[in-house]
Amino acid sequence: MTTNSTKLLSVEGVISGYGTTSVLQEVSLSVGRGEVVAVIGRNGVGKTTLMKTLIGLIKNRQGVIRFDGKDISALESHERARLGIGYIPQGREVFSRMTVWENLKVGEMLQQPGEGVDYERVYEFFPILKERANQRAGTFSGGQQQQLAIGRAMVGKPKLMLLDEPSEGIQPNIVKDISRNILKLNRELGVTILLVEQNLDMIMTMAQRCYVMDKGKITHELAKEQLRDRDAMRRILAV
Repeated sequence: MTTNSTKLLSVEGVISGYGTTSVLQEVSLSVGRGEVVAVIGRNGVGKTTLMKTLIGLIKNRQGVIRFDGKDISALESHERARLGIGYIPQGREVFSRMTVWENLKVGEMLQQPGEGVDYERVYEFFPILKERANQRAGTFSGGQQQQLAIGRAMVGKPKLMLLDEPSEGIQPNIVKDISRNILKLNRELGVTILLVEQNLDMIMTMAQRCYVMDKGKITHELAKEQLRDRDAMRRILAV
């Protein structure tokens, strides 16, 4: 559990959705500074809606979202990004016709004036981005595009990184590499991580604790030791 002084993200009674349909039903959760927290649940329970609401692509109708002590509920997505929230959506959404380098440069739009970017640090995490800097992003595999999406978010120097299904459509060996690099981001750069995921191995390897969603609500909070119960996790995810 996080205290008020350690919370980086706090979500209180949030309701949001599409058109007149509410998907999130009074969702409350918190993520402490430096934590790696997972949100799990079956398909269609509102996990992606939650991530889009946190970054501001969907506005919450009720409730409050606080980031770093500030109420960001009314802010647009680019304003939230400039405060330090990085977002890697489901499907990655890299700019396929642009080169790898051009995709990374997009991340500089979130920098404050005068701030520099340590691209060598990004390349340390993902060497392929340097090796293939002039290659079009659309020619990358799913795993390579995921590395590019995370690298692009790194350029903006986020305090919090939101990852929506980072293992989706990616080979198992690449998933392990991505997991290691996300944990390295957390441990070496202090980036707080909130991820939506269904890959049991990735959840058990990365998450310090976990929220379970069902029908737009948070139904359980699981501690690290509970995440090691593979059978219970399978029942939750209906795998």
